[in-house]
Amino acid sequence: MSRQISESQVVPESMAGQRVDQIASQLFGEYSRSRIQGWIKSGELKIDGKQLKPKEKLWGGEQLLLEAMLEDVNQWKAENIPLDIVYEDEDILVVNKPVGLVVHPAAGHYDGTLLNALLYHYPGIEVVPRCGIVHRLDMDTSGLMVVAKTIEAQNDLVDQLQSREMGREYEAVVQGVMTGGGAVDEPIGRHPVNRKKQAVIPTGKPAVTHYRVLERFGHHTHLRLKLETGRTHQIRVHMSHLGYPLVGDSVYAGRQKVPKGASEPLLEMLRGFGRQALHAKRLELFHPITGDEMEWEIDLPEDMVSLLACLSEEDAG
Repeated sequence: MSRQISESQVVPESMAGQRVDQIASQLFGEYSRSRIQGWIKSGELKIDGKQLKPKEKLWGGEQLLLEAMLEDVNQWKAENIPLDIVYEDEDILVVNKPVGLVVHPAAGHYDGTLLNALLYHYPGIEVVPRCGIVHRLDMDTSGLMVVAKTIEAQNDLVDQLQSREMGREYEAVVQGVMTGGGAVDEPIGRHPVNRKKQAVIPTGKPAVTHYRVLERFGHHTHLRLKLETGRTHQIRVHMSHLGYPLVGDSVYAGRQKVPKGASEPLLEMLRGFGRQALHAKRLELFHPITGDEMEWEIDLPEDMVSLLACLSEEDAG
């Protein structure tokens, strides 16, 4: 369920010369900056009855009227789902998300998600938009995620994501042998035919993925990737666009390619690898309150370790 909110504020003269989004974020401090910007762009937050752009400046005395629909987090239930906590303090939480855990409730996954787990383990987090979730991983992608425990922390982390200060590195195993590293700078948007997929399209949003080769095998490559942007399915789409789709990616790899002459153990491994071989390996950010530079790195999950071992054995044999 959602609820209608209707609030108004008058811009004080002390804020004269600041941008609409900056002023609104201060006057409506209980909401995240990204949410405020969205309401300004959609016209749900008007200034003196007019829709302005977020970057326009105000000079004091203007009336900000917010009339919007707000998702009611009370519709989501708290569930005792275990969390693999890598780091925690009063402001942030870093978790190692397992394969199969959906991050946020949506159609088909209304419970059993990371958000449901956060509501159980941190009862006060419901006051933070999206219960502190500032970025997501696909259901079948494992690895590191940061969660904000306060609105102040979330606003800062969202800013770091948007300004590309937050570093996120992944490891993946792709089909095909890549000759070297590089970067993909191709816009990503919703697929023109299959609306459940993303694709490289001219009208998409800018997306940049850097990659380097960690190890080459007979028919596969182990990669380290770094995101500049955070588009939906970005790594999966970009690697498929290059012609090197991720092992196990049923959406973007099509039919699994079976190497000619592959041993039975390798064939069994590839056919049984039931998710995209992608892991959020490393996370670096500035602490949203102290400003300290922080970083974490997590081991690959067992299924990817087994996959790499099987590929090595195949080459050795």
